[in-house]
Amino acid sequence: TQYSFKEVFGTLVVQKELFDVVAKPLVEDLIRGKNGLLFTYGVTGSGKTHTMTGSPGDGGLLPRCLDMIFNSIGPFQAKRFVFKLDDKNGVDVQCEVDALLERQKRDAMPVPKTPSGKRQIDPEFADMINVQDHCKVEEVDEDNVYSVFVSYIEIYNNYIYDLLEEAPFEPIKPKWNNCNTPVRNGDFIPPQSKILREDQNHNMYVTGCTEVEVKSTEEAFEVFWRGQKKRRIANTQLNRESSRSHSVFIIKLAQAPLDADGDNVLQEKEQIILSQLSLVDLAGSERTNRTKAEGNRLREAGNINQSLMTLRTCIEVLRENQMYGTNKMVPYRDSKLTHLFKNYFDGEGKVRMIVCVNPKAEDYEESLQVMRFAEMTQEVEVARPVDRPLCGLTPGRRFRNQAFREELSRKLEMRGGPINGETEEQSVSEMFLQNFPPLPSCELLDVNDDQTLPKLIEVLEKRHKLRQMLSEEFAKNVLAFKTMLQEFDSSVVSKENYIQGKLSEKEKTIAGQKMELERLEKKIKTLEYKIEILEKTATIYEEDKRNLQQELESKSQKLQRQASDKRRLEARLQGMVAETTMKWEKECERRVAAKQLEMQNKLWVKDEKLKQLKAIVTEPKNEKPERPSRERDREKPVQRSVSPSPVPNAPPVRLRHRRSRSAGERWVDHKPPSNLPTETVMQPHVPHAITVAAASEKALAKCDKYMLTHQELASDGEIETKLIKGDVFKTRGGGQAVQFTEIETLKQESPTGRKRRSSPSNPDPPEDAADSEWTDVETRCSVAVEMRAGSALGPGYQHHAQPK
Repeated sequence: TQYSFKEVFGTLVVQKELFDVVAKPLVEDLIRGKNGLLFTYGVTGSGKTHTMTGSPGDGGLLPRCLDMIFNSIGPFQAKRFVFKLDDKNGVDVQCEVDALLERQKRDAMPVPKTPSGKRQIDPEFADMINVQDHCKVEEVDEDNVYSVFVSYIEIYNNYIYDLLEEAPFEPIKPKWNNCNTPVRNGDFIPPQSKILREDQNHNMYVTGCTEVEVKSTEEAFEVFWRGQKKRRIANTQLNRESSRSHSVFIIKLAQAPLDADGDNVLQEKEQIILSQLSLVDLAGSERTNRTKAEGNRLREAGNINQSLMTLRTCIEVLRENQMYGTNKMVPYRDSKLTHLFKNYFDGEGKVRMIVCVNPKAEDYEESLQVMRFAEMTQEVEVARPVDRPLCGLTPGRRFRNQAFREELSRKLEMRGGPINGETEEQSVSEMFLQNFPPLPSCELLDVNDDQTLPKLIEVLEKRHKLRQMLSEEFAKNVLAFKTMLQEFDSSVVSKENYIQGKLSEKEKTIAGQKMELERLEKKIKTLEYKIEILEKTATIYEEDKRNLQQELESKSQKLQRQASDKRRLEARLQGMVAETTMKWEKECERRVAAKQLEMQNKLWVKDEKLKQLKAIVTEPKNEKPERPSRERDREKPVQRSVSPSPVPNAPPVRLRHRRSRSAGERWVDHKPPSNLPTETVMQPHVPHAITVAAASEKALAKCDKYMLTHQELASDGEIETKLIKGDVFKTRGGGQAVQFTEIETLKQESPTGRKRRSSPSNPDPPEDAADSEWTDVETRCSVAVEMRAGSALGPGYQHHAQPK
């Protein structure tokens, strides 16, 4: 997961680099009269307090901010108590007399309430504020005077407490007894929570909060350290010193211009500028199942998570209002944290957030939530306050007043006048008295002295005349000066009227431009909203387009698969049709040939019977019929018979095309071991055969013909041998299959009787063969070789006795 931020700092970054990028612009805005807010946000134990406070030898953001403020306004600070904060988040300017009385009252106290800059620094935090960078703001208004006020509060369980409030017995951490209740003590005063109020400028502030005026970095950090010791921390499973509250250190800077002479502060409340910088150390979000929190710790964790959730909700509503032009109410009042800083989110200052991330694997999910929220806050834009108008006084009056005083002191020193501490009015009066004639001695030693009094009267008269002359001259000068002032006033009034006219015109122009800007901003927001809606619509359409394209591709692929399956099925069906056609053609040929053989056989039998009948009829009855010899029968050629040759080794005549043999065919001769040897003349002989006792796939793979020798006992008790033949085919699965085509039968019979049983192929004997007295056909043809007709399995051999 990737997240984008304005700046990312690695684990080895130093505090100065972080301060220059994040906090330095906020300090510059503070001195220019603008408010600032700095958060440290992250999971518990991720280094938020370390980032804000720092460590010995390397101060964090807070001491560096204080050091930069006092380096910038050091020579321009007002005396203590010149600025006085009221209880309504305002500031007043006191005259020098009231401020002097306040300072004397403070000095008269036995223990000062605020630490003095001349006191020795606490060694516990001396290394944290020892910053050697001497960073300061370049452009500081030198005609203003400045004062810094600090306050320190914490938000604990959604209540606000003042960490600088003086109370006995550590009210923030009271002692508890075994019953988990506070110890009853008359001197113990429980801490009082503070209330949030809104001032006349609609800014939120904490009523009754202690605000201390400080004059140096050391003094301000000592105040912070005193409040830090009272802050609530506790030991959890994830952090030994886990912050249990949100701490807020507020730095207020009051500034006001000097008067026209550059001596005193201008006594106009409208010209006072009060800006503040709030440094917030948020308590870490945590999961109670990881921290093992119980009791008070569990309640603290719940309040911490609730306040952080309210902060996230406010940011999300602000973002939604700005992006979509809505006007939803932001729930600031759900938490004291968001209620206190409501004005910052409404545009009264600059807001910066430092996201602290711990690279521990256990904090992975919490860190993802933190970074997701921090990335979202970057999209929130808050308006910036407009700079206040200038007071109209001449710039540079402070240094001109100092230069005038230095020049006057130099001239008085040259003339021998007072140079140490006397004012300009005293020097002028002494010079004026020196121009009068000196008074004579007024001592009367004698009653009759007539010279002393007349001399004294004469000198006084001269002085009176000189005084009258000077007063007349002074009156003339005053009158001339009055006329000059009247002329100057009239010219000033005319110029003011002219300037007011110009200003009114400019203001009208500016108002018109502002209205135009507001109209354009509203138009921009409306257009942005429309653009966003169009972008969402385009995204939806693109998603629909992608889905339709994917669906189209899937359907086209499905159609292609179906087409290929169809082509394969057609090819397969064509193959099966061709194979079936060829098979039936062969079967028809075989049946036709078998029928022809059967008809020829029947014709031959009839011819033989006719011959025998003719021979019997033509023979004389007194002669005994002679039995023909077997050799003669065998040698007698038969012209009409197409029976196979009786030679055993000669293969039978094959009339069908499919039964023709080629020179390359190989046979599997399957002879089971249970077969008995037959000592017949005719023996089956197959060339190039592989003789096996059991059929195997290996033997079948090498041959294309198969023959099984099968023996069984016939009904007359003789052994009948059948040769079952077939073709070997390869199957689609890669195996071998045998399709049986024909059966040949080899049978042996003994001619012990004259009358034999007829063959099953001819069950109906002829009627003329019933009388054995007058026919001797069986004795003449007791042994014959015959082609068996009508068999469904094709032709075969039968060795048996058959009547002709």
